[in-house]
Amino acid sequence: MIGIATEIALLLMLAAFIAGFVDSIAGGGGLITVPALLLAGVPPVETLGTNKFQGSFGAGTAALTYARAGHVRLRDQLGMAAVSAVAAACGALVAHLMPAGVLRIIMPVVLIGVAAFFAFRRGLSDQDRVQRMRPAVFTFTLVPAIAAYDGFFGPGTGSFFMMGFVLLAGYGVLKATAHTKLLNFASNIGSLAVFIPSGAVWWGLGLAMALAQTAGALVGARLAMRIGARLIRPLLVVTSSAMALRLIWQAVMG
Repeated sequence: MIGIATEIALLLMLAAFIAGFVDSIAGGGGLITVPALLLAGVPPVETLGTNKFQGSFGAGTAALTYARAGHVRLRDQLGMAAVSAVAAACGALVAHLMPAGVLRIIMPVVLIGVAAFFAFRRGLSDQDRVQRMRPAVFTFTLVPAIAAYDGFFGPGTGSFFMMGFVLLAGYGVLKATAHTKLLNFASNIGSLAVFIPSGAVWWGLGLAMALAQTAGALVGARLAMRIGARLIRPLLVVTSSAMALRLIWQAVMG
């Protein structure tokens, strides 16, 4: 692997396993793998490309695991996934148009809001609730907005999809988690369509981390299906809060 010692690669694989576990339940896996890659000396652009590559395996594994258990019908969600992929690719292409400094100020506030919603909103369970937005409107408004954000920035994408499914589509927490994973996978693929041609993926390291990410996602998804909202809600609160604190730290430290 390019410029990566064996022991560092093993540590990155451990980080990928933990990220896959967390991401399959509550999102936020990039909070673990992106800093780990940067600390290992991977350049920023290659960090983003390699992270998207290995993260795709985790999101795809989680999506298949939930689908096999009957919590989501992937075929019915393909249109929504296609919108997510295209929007993420567009987001990656126009990333330079949005000042990163603005996002670093706004996103911690939004993520703290997500954490507060799942922490204090009563009645959140695995049972479906009132639908506030029709599927077609949801597909062509919220999905592309979040996926485009994932293409040019990224932290909290899974949490935002989760909140949208719960608050607007009326899904129960477990069902929302299951549907989020395919959209996450699609947005990763869309972003990769931009990163790969630019040579921003370290393939050897990415494949090693992908194996670990897949294993973590498999364990996490199975655990989430066994415990449901009692596990997903607190983990969402923790990951959203952690992402917000990290973004605040980055903004303060420059």
